[in-house]
Amino acid sequence: MTRRQKGTWRVTLGAPGGGTQPRTPVCTHGDPRTTREKEDPTVGLSQKWRFPHISCSMSFVASFLDSAMDALVVPGFSRVGYAIRSRSFESLDRMSLVGKTVVVTGHTSGLGYAAACQLRSMGADLVVVGRHRARSEEAAERIKKTNGVGTLEVSVADMGELGEVRELATWLGATHPRIDVVVHNAGALLKERTRTSAGHDTTLAVHVYGPFLLTHSLLASLAAANGRVITVSSGGMYATGLPDFDRGHGLELPDATYDGTRQYAVAKRAQVTLNEMWASNAAARGVAFHAMHPGWADTPGVATSIPVFRAVTRPILRNAAQGADTISWLAGTEPSAIGSGGFWCDRAQRPIHRLGSTRRRDTPEARHRLWELVNEAALGSFS
Repeated sequence: MTRRQKGTWRVTLGAPGGGTQPRTPVCTHGDPRTTREKEDPTVGLSQKWRFPHISCSMSFVASFLDSAMDALVVPGFSRVGYAIRSRSFESLDRMSLVGKTVVVTGHTSGLGYAAACQLRSMGADLVVVGRHRARSEEAAERIKKTNGVGTLEVSVADMGELGEVRELATWLGATHPRIDVVVHNAGALLKERTRTSAGHDTTLAVHVYGPFLLTHSLLASLAAANGRVITVSSGGMYATGLPDFDRGHGLELPDATYDGTRQYAVAKRAQVTLNEMWASNAAARGVAFHAMHPGWADTPGVATSIPVFRAVTRPILRNAAQGADTISWLAGTEPSAIGSGGFWCDRAQRPIHRLGSTRRRDTPEARHRLWELVNEAALGSFS
């Protein structure tokens, strides 16, 4: 059934025959590894990138190699890093989300689509949120064909338009009093600045203000399920610190010096910082918060927004399912094993700073100002 309310479309799709039907190989993004890669994750890599077997135990050598790859960036962010690290990964198929309600924004392609397929394969009852009705429904039909026992609902809302986010949150809160997982994946990397109907920078609205509003509005439903919030950030935020608020800088770059990639990095830095703050502020309510970055993944967004980067790095880019693996793992892992407030990549917690310059800007005062600005932008008009 499809219905439209104040600019928001919703479609409800039932589970196709329950969990006894054969797996339908329509969605290729469920398991991040092919059959051969499950046996040898280095399949497809050139001979010079092959590495000896790493024990599944967290040995000193494996831990050192993991840290070294992460520090060197290219090995850790590429498919090489995933191939080596994934040797010790438990299959997502062994994790169950049956009976769990999972909300995923930005499901129509790339990481969001891959994560939705994986989460459905894990048995979740999915609510996917996209910006365009036709694309959202078409992607949902493809996701529906993955082997899964849960329901699938589609809601259409632009995460940058706060009025639509508010309507989405109201509907979700009314129809889903218990929400186990919210995945903030919707994103945009724009070459030129655009603004939302409220006048906000679109990149900040989609990545920061919309997710903040949705999280705030769904805290009761999340608390009822001891749920968790997963924010898909980017390793690109490592080069950017919090704005120098003391000098009058804000989250928005000046129009005269606007650069889409830099604005994207500012938004991603804000996401990771807010993730830690949410973890502290909502701890008493039993809601956990996690941020992650997918490494370098070959997605439609990368191809469109940073084509030169893709052209240079394409031989070592991960596929979308490999990039999304940590999202689904965070959704399905026991809470006691992962805590709250962490920043993750390839199922391991990573530092949020690599540069002294970004670390020095991360002060209590800067965090307080960040929360104030985002709270005002996201909630001010609805207070």
